[in-house]
Amino acid sequence: MSVHDTRATFAHVLTRPVFRELLATRVIAIAADVLRTVALSTTIFTTTGSPLLAALAFGLAFVPQAFTGVLFGALTDRVRPRTLIVGSYLVSGTATGLLGLVTPPTWVVLTVITLIGCLGPALNGTSGRLVADVLDGDAYVLGRSVMSMAMSFAQLGGLAVGGLAVAAFGVPDALMISAAAVLGSGVVARLLLPDLPAAPGDGNVVRQGLTGTRQLLADRTTRTLLLAQWLPPAFVVGAESLLVSYALDRGFTTGAAGLMLAALPVGMIVGEFLVARFLAPATRQRVVPALIALLGLPLPGLAFDLPVAACCALLVVSGAGFAYGLGIAAPFRDAVPEERRGQSFTVLSAGLMTAQGLGPAVWGAVAEVVPIGHAIAAAGVVTVLTAVVFRSVPAGPRVSPPPGRPGPSPATRG
Repeated sequence: MSVHDTRATFAHVLTRPVFRELLATRVIAIAADVLRTVALSTTIFTTTGSPLLAALAFGLAFVPQAFTGVLFGALTDRVRPRTLIVGSYLVSGTATGLLGLVTPPTWVVLTVITLIGCLGPALNGTSGRLVADVLDGDAYVLGRSVMSMAMSFAQLGGLAVGGLAVAAFGVPDALMISAAAVLGSGVVARLLLPDLPAAPGDGNVVRQGLTGTRQLLADRTTRTLLLAQWLPPAFVVGAESLLVSYALDRGFTTGAAGLMLAALPVGMIVGEFLVARFLAPATRQRVVPALIALLGLPLPGLAFDLPVAACCALLVVSGAGFAYGLGIAAPFRDAVPEERRGQSFTVLSAGLMTAQGLGPAVWGAVAEVVPIGHAIAAAGVVTVLTAVVFRSVPAGPRVSPPPGRPGPSPATRG
């Protein structure tokens, strides 16, 4: 039985030192990021009275990620992982602290949010590279699952605590709490993460980033695996962005809208746990199309006048479909070049964030011309169609390494 067919356990994954420390720092930092976003959105709305500007506080961080992920993705291989992670936390925490100490104009706040967003692809790519480096076979897939579930908990916790913190302490103190948490994550990462080496490389980083991205997208296997991880979430997040408008249009309370927003991540946590815990590695890959379809199938139900509980139940079921990513994790890790693994995860993160940023714009435009429930239903139908497109998970050799650089031998593959 190969390492990819051997079942791992959550307990085994959580006892791996590097993964454990990385998980702790990422959870704290993401919860702090959500707290910062809630605080800044609150202060922008109270200052300007503009819902659009307040919404930009949530979305602007996604805007630069496609560019920085492509142009500077090679940094995740050329720079030591610990150095890049600690540096990102230092910059983000310091910028957040400065926003808490002073009261800058709105355009300055939005600019800082955009600049912080530039760090996202490199930080996510480096984290993905570390997980792939320290976990093998099924342990890697379960590690991705644990990381994903923990991120969902962190986001839910940040949203829940964010509003309370802003109400109890005010925006400046809430921002200082966020900054302290991020800087604390940086200190923990500096003390506990090993100083793993960077991959060998030379030449211009931007040129290497463009070349590497072009090679990843030119290879049929990696291109398909990337698109399979980008498109279904883009459609579902587009539908999710309409839930508040949908709830209010139906005459539901704002509390009901909040329950509907929480339903998708709850379903994702449940789905990830069940698929990771009870399905064998080969089975996870076989059920990828079915799980993608599960993402979209419940959404057309929102076109009907269902009660809040039924809407939430449909959204929980839909969220469970996000577990399809567990069947793609190992094939993607094995398909990308080991010496460009960090850049591959950076491109994956940048594309995912960009797709999730564009999804709300596209389906929001659809909802301008059709009833909101019908727009959500349409997003579900398109998601189901992607299940047909990605009806099998491709697996194959890694994409070719850059000219002049030998690829890793089969013995070095994780």
